[in-house]
Amino acid sequence: MVSQNKKKIVIEATLDNLGKVNDFVEDFLKEKECSPKVRMQLEVVVEEIFTNIANYAYGDDVGQVTIEGSLEDDAAKFRLKFMDHGVPYNPLKQPEPDITTGADERTVGGLGIFLVKKSVDDISYQHEDGQNILTIVKVI
Repeated sequence: MVSQNKKKIVIEATLDNLGKVNDFVEDFLKEKECSPKVRMQLEVVVEEIFTNIANYAYGDDVGQVTIEGSLEDDAAKFRLKFMDHGVPYNPLKQPEPDITTGADERTVGGLGIFLVKKSVDDISYQHEDGQNILTIVKVI
């Protein structure tokens, strides 16, 4: 944790740690004026991204994920960066799901990242130094 406006957590990428990740984000934002809608959107986003890393990044092994949070533009924007050394995977290259079909007819997969994209103001992916880096920005 570098400053009051930037914090970091390094944690094992297991579903058991989802609560700790949510606590990290909530603790980061507790002093900020966020609407319940923004908090709920961020909770869904964090859960989707962290769950995907925990379930798929390391196969049957357990690896770590580093999550950095920072406030920008006089705390108007919240930036979260998820970093893992798992299998290279860019979720932004997945095709958009067909949301016009019923749930029974829809192909499995893609809906989570679709919801993440719709819930944030910016999202980007990089693979750098053997690391997946997914960054989201939400105006709070």
